[in-house]
Amino acid sequence: MGTKGFAGAGRPLLIYGALSLVAVLLGAFVAARHGVATGSWVRDLLAWGVGAGMAGAIAAGLRSGAFPYVLGLAPAGLLATLFSAPQEGVHRWIDAGPLHTNIAMLVLPSALVAAAALMPKRPGWTIGVLMLCAGVLVAQPDASQATTLALAGIGLVVLAVRQRGVQVAAILAFAALAGVSWLRPDPLQPVPEVEGIIGLTFRLSPVLAGLALLLLAAIALAPVALTRASRGPAPPVWLAGVGLGLCFAGWAVAPFLGAFPVPLVGMGMSPVLGGWLGIGLLAGLIRLKGSGRAFAPGVGAA
Repeated sequence: MGTKGFAGAGRPLLIYGALSLVAVLLGAFVAARHGVATGSWVRDLLAWGVGAGMAGAIAAGLRSGAFPYVLGLAPAGLLATLFSAPQEGVHRWIDAGPLHTNIAMLVLPSALVAAAALMPKRPGWTIGVLMLCAGVLVAQPDASQATTLALAGIGLVVLAVRQRGVQVAAILAFAALAGVSWLRPDPLQPVPEVEGIIGLTFRLSPVLAGLALLLLAAIALAPVALTRASRGPAPPVWLAGVGLGLCFAGWAVAPFLGAFPVPLVGMGMSPVLGGWLGIGLLAGLIRLKGSGRAFAPGVGAA
């Protein structure tokens, strides 16, 4: 890795790492103070460490031909949830031993970075994969993740697609899928340390609650701010930053609209790992550009 590529790739890892670590530590502190089982918040801390290692490995070893495979894994993982044991009729998780994984929060950040890398070259194929993901999220049902995906998908389409007909059709389809997702019955009740962690934090300290909200906002803005100087032709680093930032923004806003998990601050390993995977892929994309390597979308590319 060249000096320029190394420095550019390391910056998002360090900044996201610092912000996310404070968020996870804050959530662990609040959970512990409210008597939440130690294993719940210790798992999040362990997931942060594991995710950091994975992100570093992805950033250092990413090849441009990997993006189609990363994007293709997203619908495969989401479809697998439909065959998993439901909770009150809801299919959002896959269990592996003690691990209870929200697949959407695990795969969406990296899928959106991959989609940003691919969309300028192959908009039809990329949009089709994202639509399939959104359809599965409606079927689960998961209005928060379907809306997050629709928000990020619309942002990518507006910025990357030049064919007016494709652009309009994709925007309408994403909006329709998000709208339908809110009409699906969702009987799950909120868990205080997951969906209600901001309320628990406020009861402990309004200042800490304000800090939690500021951290979530900063995490959503960071990918865009860190890639703004890279606006221009392929590899579409800034576009990937926008897609990832919209994903984080959707995650942060969703808990205020319904009983949905608060990322990073709330208990749950999936957004901790998923956020790191997305940042690792973004850092790898920055490295590819900084190294001067030609960007080749790979499978499905023109």
